[in-house]
Amino acid sequence: MHRSRQSASTRWAVVAVAVLAVGSTLLSACGSGGSSDDGTPAGAAPKSGGTLTFAVGSDVGCVDPQQVGSNDTVYSTRQIVDSLTDQDPTTGKIVPWLAQSWQISPDAKAFTFHLKPGVTFSDGTPLTAQVVKDNFEVIPKLGTLAQLGAGYLAGYAGSKAIDDRTIEVDFQQSNAQFLQATSTFSLGIVSAASVRKTPQARCRDGVIGSGPFVLSKYVPSQSISLKKRTGYTWGSSLFSKSGDAYLDALEFKVVPEAGVRTSSLQTGQVDAIGAVAQADESSLRASGVQLAARANPGVPFGLSFNNAKAPFSDPNVRKAIGLAINRQQIVDTVFPTGTKPATSVLARTTPGYVDLSSTLAFDKAKAGSLLDAAGWKLGADGIRQKNGTPLAVTITWFTNAATNQPALELIQQQLKAVGIKIDLKQLQIAQIAQVLTGGGFEVLWGNVTRADPDILRSQFSTKGLNAYKIPATGLDTVLVQQAAEPDATKRAALVAQAQRLIVNNAYVVPVVELETELGVGKNVHDLRFEASSRIQLHDTWKN
Repeated sequence: MHRSRQSASTRWAVVAVAVLAVGSTLLSACGSGGSSDDGTPAGAAPKSGGTLTFAVGSDVGCVDPQQVGSNDTVYSTRQIVDSLTDQDPTTGKIVPWLAQSWQISPDAKAFTFHLKPGVTFSDGTPLTAQVVKDNFEVIPKLGTLAQLGAGYLAGYAGSKAIDDRTIEVDFQQSNAQFLQATSTFSLGIVSAASVRKTPQARCRDGVIGSGPFVLSKYVPSQSISLKKRTGYTWGSSLFSKSGDAYLDALEFKVVPEAGVRTSSLQTGQVDAIGAVAQADESSLRASGVQLAARANPGVPFGLSFNNAKAPFSDPNVRKAIGLAINRQQIVDTVFPTGTKPATSVLARTTPGYVDLSSTLAFDKAKAGSLLDAAGWKLGADGIRQKNGTPLAVTITWFTNAATNQPALELIQQQLKAVGIKIDLKQLQIAQIAQVLTGGGFEVLWGNVTRADPDILRSQFSTKGLNAYKIPATGLDTVLVQQAAEPDATKRAALVAQAQRLIVNNAYVVPVVELETELGVGKNVHDLRFEASSRIQLHDTWKN
């Protein structure tokens, strides 16, 4: 167990993150009777061997876990790297992984980690404090290429390798969110050789990690192939199996069409699929497929405005768009069973979430009144105009989820009903970094997953990338304060204040909480969700 001189930030993880238990699912062969649905005897011993074939909808064009954020790619790259800590998806508690213990200074500025002995990367080199230091030095230099990890290390003041197995990580200000950040794939530790490679080479060729699987082949837009790492004895304390993984290999195939993924699973061509479409749930269940779902913490799917561009520089226009969206209709029509409408800029499974559903309620009449007051009058064609210019908006979206297009087509209809013309611009997920840094978009559709409320600072602070061109306001101060506050109660109050400022000013319009739903074949067992609702495959096995 870890030792800590300052337990307040850990209490935040233990108490507030406990809401992550909602929707947690573990697929197992064990049933309540003498055998499971697939005929495997209840309590049957797991067995080693085999290849798990997993169909995903997209490829971000990079196999470096420190640079990727799309779920479809994280599913594979998470298996390559280990993290200093892990996070229990049920309790939210931070537990040992590569670090067997740690201390936190009373002001939460210094974090000292004691590394497990005997850990090696797949190239045979040892895990040392210097390697961890080198990782934390290079991630901020990746900048927008590693937006998540760079945000977690904001205010990084440097690290000290006290000895080969002890590292102290220091920050310029208190950093209560950092312990949870060390459990994420974005701060997964790669070898010294990988640290020295260019970002482009890391994306193209992959990285060397200490994880239970090793990248064996990457074919962009087609597949990511992994093989088992032998001699793996330092798994997370959450793993049920010690030593090597059960599976010999993992094959992630890129299959953009939801219907093709579904039929491939039903016919046994693949063992599991991501992004199950609502329309396919019944047929999958009927064919004996297991459906596993878990609500993602973090920022829900929604519309993110370029706040510097007209007409989105007018808060009344932004607020009107939010009021004109019927979230419940979108959830009921498009998304998997169990999906919830967004009721804040944080999903309800995120620590510190507050219910702002009254502000985000559907009110078509009020939306129209706000647009009238902003000078946008209905034209003869049903589209509002101002000074002869139609109220036409382009929403950019990415092909990384089967629900994106139908959800946006419904939003298109709902906004047309209040006089707003919506054009939809489809891009590949590999283009997302270019779009965010370029700033040429009007509105983006997307979400960001993290099991800590500091995701608000990563996304909405003007001190970082500020992709949404939010003006500098008091929100910046609140976001910095919550990240630094080691007292759990005080931090929760600041997180609540930040949510209200973002929602009340409609810098973004939250629409729907992401519910990750996977289809898993009858012969697959113990496929686990981790705390951020991605998958962990060390304990997974097939019969």
